[in-house]
Amino acid sequence: MRRREFITLLGGAAAWPLAARAQQAKLPTIGFLGTSTPLNWNPWTAAFVQRLRELGWIEGRTVAIEYRWAEGRNERYSEIATEFVRLKVDVILTTGTAVPAAKQVTSTIPIVFATATDPVGSGFVASLARPGGNVTGSSGQSVDVASKRVQILHELLPDLQRMAIIGNVDYDAAVREIGEVQAAAAKLGLNADVLEIRHARDVVPAFETLKSGTQALYVCPDALVNANHARINTLALGSRLATMHGVRDYIGAGGLMSYGASTTDLFRRAGDLVDKILKGAKPADLPVEQPTKFELVINLTTAKALRLTIPEAFLLRADEVIE
Repeated sequence: MRRREFITLLGGAAAWPLAARAQQAKLPTIGFLGTSTPLNWNPWTAAFVQRLRELGWIEGRTVAIEYRWAEGRNERYSEIATEFVRLKVDVILTTGTAVPAAKQVTSTIPIVFATATDPVGSGFVASLARPGGNVTGSSGQSVDVASKRVQILHELLPDLQRMAIIGNVDYDAAVREIGEVQAAAAKLGLNADVLEIRHARDVVPAFETLKSGTQALYVCPDALVNANHARINTLALGSRLATMHGVRDYIGAGGLMSYGASTTDLFRRAGDLVDKILKGAKPADLPVEQPTKFELVINLTTAKALRLTIPEAFLLRADEVIE
């Protein structure tokens, strides 16, 4: 081999890793702001990544995903969003709890919420049809179906007289949901006490305020509850409370039942929105998705622990029965 050809070959070999890294750096990047923990979000993360793959976005090959986890701590949302701005991500994927902090940090990077309790009432978007601004996503409509959850709880426990509601009162949507639950309970002649939490350390003291005769616990979903749902269920079980959740994935750790939109399905649909944005669509022009799949799930193991007999007719209505 001639000396000049040999030097050219060496130069090309040395340049190849640099070229590969440069190409990798140009990958579209998703800032994935998980409001809870990787374990609690595992099925949702998998659903989102799988939908991206179906649409041709292969992690590490055609798209990069930067994962960050807030572990239910509100102060982490701004820190993570600020980091994403510094990294110049192309879109931020999160849930409604973190949207206010992300919006304060950036008004230009598109923000997609996989699920939000009340996106219009919370001020995330101008309207479901025309979001405006840099935010869009999927609505879980948790507030809208709150009264339905109370009704289901009452059907299962016809002698129900007093219930409690636990929710993060620093989260505006949870406060609105608490109000809806109280109104629904009042219509049924039920007493409904509120257990206020703002941090993980508030969960145990909240249960210490339970009034005598409380028979059930309505759990308002948010990132703080997500990160602490196992503890909430354990404490509820110890207090012999039948729990009603808005998210199916919260009841596996000792919860009794849930009714609400399929969060897994909402994360899949978030993949469609991210796909459109990465292809040039503007969040302002993408209507907020509304749930089409609602699930009633019952945990028979918890029912047995509470010595509750679930009527056969009630079980037949369930979309899933955990045994």
